[in-house]
Parts: sequence; structure tokens; C-alpha cells
Amino acid sequence: MGTPSNYALRLPRSLKTGAEQVAREDGTTLNQFIVSAVAEKLAALKTADYFTERAQRGDVQAAMALLNRAGGQPPTEDDRLASKTVTTTSSMRPEAC
Repeated sequence: MGTPSNYALRLPRSLKTGAEQVAREDGTTLNQFIVSAVAEKLAALKTADYFTERAQRGDVQAAMALLNRAGGQPPTEDDRLASKTVTTTSSMRPEAC
């Protein structure tokens, strides 16, 4: 995680109270809640920047040509999903991440 650094944070009282309540309900400290919130916000901003940059490199005409091309062979039996129900493991659920 790197070397921790200190930063005096000024929060409006209502925001601090709300953050303390959520942290308490989550069983964590206010500090850890704020660290997680900042990390989530940074990830969201970086993701948005990535998709904005990626969209600029996109070629709509090439994508449409690919989507509109003539189809090939129909799926073989090996390509089809089995009829049995697939169950997920706890490690695949979002709350386990």
C-alpha cells in the first residue's frame, strides 16, 4: 500500500457523522472508510478517463462493418451451452471481491 501519510481533513459535521455511521455499520474505522472512498473515487475517474481515451481511438465504420458482415457457419453442438444449471461460487459474487 505504500508509506502512509497524514492529511488533516475538514469535513462538514453532517458528512462526518454520516461517514462515521456507515463505517460503524460496516465494522471499520472512519479512517479506513475514507481511504476506501478515495480509492473508489480514483478508480472511477481513471476508468472514465480510460473509456474516454479508448472511445477516441474507436472506428465506428469498422465496427459496423464487422457487425454487418455475412455470417459463417451456425454453432455446432460443442458451441452450445449445456442445459444444466450453472452455479456460482462465493468467490465470483461481487460482495466477495
